[in-house]
Amino acid sequence: MWKALIVILVMLFTVPAYAVDGTELLKEVDRNLNPESYESYRKLINIEPDGRKKEFTLYTVKKGADKVVSLFIAPASEKGRSTLRLGDNMWFYIPNVGKPIRITSLQSVVGGVFNNADILQLDYTAEYIVEKVEEQGNEYLLHLKAKTKTVAYDRIRLRAGKETKLPTKIECLTEAGMLIKTLYFKDIKDFGGIVRPAVIETDSPLYKNYRSIMILAKIKARDFKDEVFTLTFMPNLESLR
Repeated sequence: MWKALIVILVMLFTVPAYAVDGTELLKEVDRNLNPESYESYRKLINIEPDGRKKEFTLYTVKKGADKVVSLFIAPASEKGRSTLRLGDNMWFYIPNVGKPIRITSLQSVVGGVFNNADILQLDYTAEYIVEKVEEQGNEYLLHLKAKTKTVAYDRIRLRAGKETKLPTKIECLTEAGMLIKTLYFKDIKDFGGIVRPAVIETDSPLYKNYRSIMILAKIKARDFKDEVFTLTFMPNLESLR
């Protein structure tokens, strides 16, 4: 009888060894994807239903959670153009226009399925709160909700490997749960100590048979002065390379 009672008491008062802290997990995913401040080279490829492709090469630098700027270095027709993001605010600079113009997160300066928010991606913890974390096999499933209405996607379902703490798949949703876009993270590589997916592919039910691919060629930690992330510095980004 006493043994049975002890077993019941143990079952009632035993708690799990740990509970997953969603916010800390998302911060870890952010840092595994990118250093807090870095420079990178990426290629964006837009693929149309008939197989035609358009490619862009970008030099991107980021500082902290909410400052990021990208410079177009190819093709020749786009060279010198740049985009700047400070929190929810974005600008697009065209050399022969001479003055940065405001753009929105849902627009796309390159066309295709990636929008400006995807290209100028901030830390996920800067834009989203974690509502729930599920454990499914060898992955975590994080249910994220936008902190403000200005964020590109109202909700996100982010799958991350338990061992790698890196995304494998992200579904971008409306507030009502309608799928807008899916991102697939592939080809994990070691970029000099930063081990992360080198390829991100995306498709969308809103752009049937269109695909876009982002290929990371190089990324490394690097500090930058705040002046780099200003409208007046946009014409001078080439000097950072």
